[in-house]
Amino acid sequence: MSLDFSTIAVGMPQAVPMVKTLGIVFDHVGPERAVLRLPDQPAFHNHIGGSHAGAMFTLAETACGALVLGHFGNILDEATPLAVEATIRYLKIARGDITAVAVMEEDPESIRAHLRSGQRPEFTVSVTLTTVQPDGSELLTGEMTMLWTLKPVRKTT
Repeated sequence: MSLDFSTIAVGMPQAVPMVKTLGIVFDHVGPERAVLRLPDQPAFHNHIGGSHAGAMFTLAETACGALVLGHFGNILDEATPLAVEATIRYLKIARGDITAVAVMEEDPESIRAHLRSGQRPEFTVSVTLTTVQPDGSELLTGEMTMLWTLKPVRKTT
């Protein structure tokens, strides 16, 4: 069971101010993947005219977060999703709008089962970052792997 994925696109920019600041667009958020886009904005360019690495990282992390929230947002009373570690590779200069596509590497039901068995699960979300070239083809500009955990909520008596 998961949240209604359509609510994430509306709620995340309100709950996470950086998402709104960057103007991240939620093209699709569903159980299989999250597709978010960072419109090209000169204010977020780097010294060589491409998108700044920090903006690209935030886009990729937000795509991960949208997918994780969709799968585990309905159990926030049991566990808090937290990013543990991220690895990102910047492969090409990103010019123009950047699209991030996030996918879960593990089955969400298996992750929930680990949590309910008393374990603190860790799981991976992978993201590709692409831009569209003048000829319409996609250029892979970056890749991120983010390790997440579900930290059990301590019950107070």
